[in-house]
Amino acid sequence: MLKRLNNYFTIFEKILWTSSVALILLSYFLFASTDGLTLAASVIGVTALILGAKGNPLSQILMIVFSIIYGIISYTFEYYGEMITYLGMSMPMAAFSLVSWLRNPYKGKKSEVEVGSLKKYEYLLIFFLTLFVTVIFYFILKVFGTANLIPSTVSVTTSFLAVYLTFRRNPYFALAYALNDVVLIILWILAAMTNISYVSVIICFLVFLANDIYGFVSWQKMKKRQEGRTDA
Repeated sequence: MLKRLNNYFTIFEKILWTSSVALILLSYFLFASTDGLTLAASVIGVTALILGAKGNPLSQILMIVFSIIYGIISYTFEYYGEMITYLGMSMPMAAFSLVSWLRNPYKGKKSEVEVGSLKKYEYLLIFFLTLFVTVIFYFILKVFGTANLIPSTVSVTTSFLAVYLTFRRNPYFALAYALNDVVLIILWILAAMTNISYVSVIICFLVFLANDIYGFVSWQKMKKRQEGRTDA
């Protein structure tokens, strides 16, 4: 089994995952964080991303676990937008995505999903759904007295776009998550101004950003390969 795992990942992917975990551990101990949930969420999250870059449905199981833990972390800093987004949207959508990915294996391979494509009408649907979710959540978060309301709302927008594209098995889901990472880095920088231990969360999302960018590149290559294009 260990040999299969070793052969499953490329050298670059092994380096990316190892260096990501190393940075997470370093930031956790460097900033004297005693929050084990942050460490657990970070390691689970980065593992989900490297598996997601391979189109492996197991990544969605890990995303469900990550969403639960991250929702708890967000609650501690009154980032209710993040809490509601991950527990009320990202977690259930990861479950739907898991079903979608399992039902659409590439040539019967359980470890690789078939890359999907959007129908023409979906582009318009995505626009209006995203706009609707953004407006609704802005007022919901305002009622809850959410800290840093505007970036929290933008985070909901990018998160919704990412989870929808993940469900549809579209390569651009990774790019949407990368945009979400940028927003979250800003949010947790603001939080770290109050509590320096949150610097570890900033490092976490910087690592996620690198992994999501790789995920986008990986899915583009995967799409070309599945389509039988020689430039893959």
